[in-house]
Amino acid sequence: MNVLVLGGTRYFGVHMVEALLQKGHQITIATRGLKKDNFGNRVRRVVVERTSPRSMAEAFCGRFFDVVCDSLAYCSNDVKYALDSISCKRYVMTSSASVYDLHVDTKEGDFNPLVKPLKWCNRADYPYDEVRRLAECAAFQAYPSQNTIAVRFPFVIGPDDYTNRLYFYVEHIVKGIPMLIDDIDAQMGFVSSNEAGRFLAFLAEQEYTGVMNGSNSGTISLQEIIQHVEEKTGKQAILSNHGDNAPYNGGVDYSLNTKLASDLGFCFSPIRPFIYDLIDRYLELAGK
Repeated sequence: MNVLVLGGTRYFGVHMVEALLQKGHQITIATRGLKKDNFGNRVRRVVVERTSPRSMAEAFCGRFFDVVCDSLAYCSNDVKYALDSISCKRYVMTSSASVYDLHVDTKEGDFNPLVKPLKWCNRADYPYDEVRRLAECAAFQAYPSQNTIAVRFPFVIGPDDYTNRLYFYVEHIVKGIPMLIDDIDAQMGFVSSNEAGRFLAFLAEQEYTGVMNGSNSGTISLQEIIQHVEEKTGKQAILSNHGDNAPYNGGVDYSLNTKLASDLGFCFSPIRPFIYDLIDRYLELAGK
């Protein structure tokens, strides 16, 4: 297949492109051209400003792709600029679990993008969770004939995580820096960057349309993460109301139901072995 990837030069986008290449697909990656990639001559490249309708139209008007994998569709205008400019058989957009009012065993039907009123907006117009909802609304309401799937991920983690959110906890414990954590016992869901990328590549080849959760199985709390670091280092976390605000604050007990993904043939691995291995890698980076 001829696949266009919007955003494929870092994080789970890299894993997605690698998986698509391994499956023998012809890949074009579209970015602003600011970050180099390691794909060499295995991919074609297009330089485009994703948030500019003129730039998108100039880059893609008249071009057809079997699949568009869009990891940069944060708001409704992002979806509009893509689907008004690019002709494709299938549109795979990366969404977020932030569209939900999260709870344990959150299912896809807990947020329906077809019933929420569509508003055209840019990324800064509303809070993150709202622009994510409106991006889905745009895809399914404004382009009903388009074969589309929106993939809802929780926090993505991995050794290539440029946000350093999980590393924050490791570094603060190792260096004895106080942290402010609002709910240390909340059970949360995560997905590894590698599996997120492979899942998107898998869905590019399917016919399923609609929305789908993607998450490693099981949940884990910050308490368990901190205990693992403490056991490995012999140091105690310093928790303080005056400490640095921790990245995953504001969370609630939640998990994503991934039965639809498993029914389609993709089974996610358990989160705990992966996250503990990842923490051990972070400990090496932190000098422990």
